[in-house]
Amino acid sequence: MKYDVVIAGCGVVGAMTAREFSRYDLKVCVLEKENDVSMGASRANSGIIHGGYDPVPGTLKAEMNILGVPLLYEAAKDLSVPFKQNGSMVCAFGKEEEGAIRALYERGLANGVEGLRVLTGDEARELEPNLSKALTLALLVPTGGIISPYELTVAAMGNAMDNGADLKLNFEVAAVARTEEGFTVSSAAGETVTGRIFINAAGGFSDRVAEMAGDCDFAIIPRAGEYMILDKEAGDTVSRTIFQVPTKDGKGILVCPTVHGNLLTGPTALPVGDPESRETTPAGLEKVAFLAKKSVPGVDFSKVITSFSGVRSSVASGDFIIRASETVPGLIHLAAIDSPGLTSCVAIARRAVELAADCGIALTPKANWDGTRPDPDAFRRMTDEEKDACIKERPDYGHIICRCEGVSEGEIRDAIRRNPGARDVDGVKRRVRAGMGRCQGGFCAPYVMRLISEETGIPMVEVTKSGKGSRMITGGRIGEEADQ
Repeated sequence: MKYDVVIAGCGVVGAMTAREFSRYDLKVCVLEKENDVSMGASRANSGIIHGGYDPVPGTLKAEMNILGVPLLYEAAKDLSVPFKQNGSMVCAFGKEEEGAIRALYERGLANGVEGLRVLTGDEARELEPNLSKALTLALLVPTGGIISPYELTVAAMGNAMDNGADLKLNFEVAAVARTEEGFTVSSAAGETVTGRIFINAAGGFSDRVAEMAGDCDFAIIPRAGEYMILDKEAGDTVSRTIFQVPTKDGKGILVCPTVHGNLLTGPTALPVGDPESRETTPAGLEKVAFLAKKSVPGVDFSKVITSFSGVRSSVASGDFIIRASETVPGLIHLAAIDSPGLTSCVAIARRAVELAADCGIALTPKANWDGTRPDPDAFRRMTDEEKDACIKERPDYGHIICRCEGVSEGEIRDAIRRNPGARDVDGVKRRVRAGMGRCQGGFCAPYVMRLISEETGIPMVEVTKSGKGSRMITGGRIGEEADQ
């Protein structure tokens, strides 16, 4: 099929861009190299909605952050994605850091952030009693919040698909050719897709995709961030997102609740050579624990249930790259989208649509476009009477598969059926939290595998944890070599 818009990369920016284009009478296709959406930085993300006090005024980051906050809250409501406007604090420890707090306050005012306040240490501890007694000054940012980044990505792409967009998984871009009609994009497996406009939202690989398309004047710098997640028993340690004074490497180690009631600490910021690096290190996790306790001494790291790492992509300038190519007509770059990229994703997507219009794409609104999405967690919020009625209609909702998170068979089956359908164990985990609890899937994984097999027809021996090379069962069929 020939498309009007082809997007490389289905992280939160690519997915939200597809959703924005799906508003119009256009044929849209998203290409993703992995077995699921949200497999890069959007998978391993702190989920923070940044208020906008940190970006340098006049930069794209500042502009997109300020525009993005209300747009993201609105989109999250429409897409039934869990979020909370819980606010944030930036903490100073001593006179030297107090100057940085006052500078961030002035910067936030220049950017147009509303409601900022500078608090004394005692005022901050009145709001957050578990903060360190060594804290001397804090910046309160009421517009800040938290959200589930992977659920946002799934919902945005699913909504785009519900409105007619296509998604091609396991499509690793290997070549991009400019033609008279636009672009021909080829995969490593030999599949091709054509489009009038080509949008490069390929995250850590966006410089390589740009080079394939014939216009690369930037080099991605990958930085790994390591995190630890604590059990829900620790989830009320703080109510806001607690930052330390930012450094040249980022916003530092944070301590914050998650939308699902856990406690999150991290990230580090270490340069790495591989944009797909997912390694955690003893030194990195020790650093996270040490610095988290600087802000919140009572964090109980005996409650850690898992750790993870993700890579965010930046460039030497430190700003986003959001532009149409000057030398390759129809090529649009959405690159170097590190923090506050999640916060900015809707604003970035809308800017991409504007850039496409400048490239000659006609924007005719669809009369029947629907930007809403049913709540996948609706069953959990029902009263007991409502749940009983639901189970009478769908008995599989009465069969609990994940004991830690209370996830039913019906919820898992719907996660596999609903756009974009889960096709591996981690895909189910990101959609309905089966495997997110204390046992990390130790009990429910075999049942989730069986449901994936039943719903998709994938043989049990070929069901994977997260795509190619991650089969859950070794051995395979006779004559085949298992992935691991």
